[in-house]
Amino acid sequence: MTDFLLKIKGGAKSPPGVGIAEMLWAWLGSSVGIALCGYLSAKYFEPRDMSLIIGSFGASAVLVYAAIKSPLAQPRNLLGGHILSGIIGVMCYKFFGDTIWIASAMSVSLAIVGMLFTKTLHPPGGATALIAVIGGKKVHDLGFLYAVIPVGLGAVILLIIALVVNNLSSSRKYPEYWF
Repeated sequence: MTDFLLKIKGGAKSPPGVGIAEMLWAWLGSSVGIALCGYLSAKYFEPRDMSLIIGSFGASAVLVYAAIKSPLAQPRNLLGGHILSGIIGVMCYKFFGDTIWIASAMSVSLAIVGMLFTKTLHPPGGATALIAVIGGKKVHDLGFLYAVIPVGLGAVILLIIALVVNNLSSSRKYPEYWF
């Protein structure tokens, strides 16, 4: 029991802070990426009972604009993690939707396993899978289209903005790798 409690205590030092320039680049990328998804959603998708923005994109923005060197932020993970999780979430809703708590648990846990298996781990993917289950009638009515719009197209937009903004500065480079 003592070893277990010592593990919980931790021991490593906190990571260093970042400079103001890094904060500004992260702000710029996340502002433009989320704003573009939101604008396109309001202008073109919501009038058609669709959306181009989901909550998990907020967490993706943290990764692809602020933690750009993280393996979890790379294009393969961003796109693959979201799209795979969207598909898994829809499948879980279709199979277990009569019992939302089971569908919720299965969607997140199977999305994690799927992302680990395919080497596309992207933590916001867990939320993408969960949204497929708890997102309500509009999301449920999309069926597997959910994995394409909003999930796939929105992730592509975030990626395009990340490629542009993260490479404007000579001190930043994104991506570290594609595959």
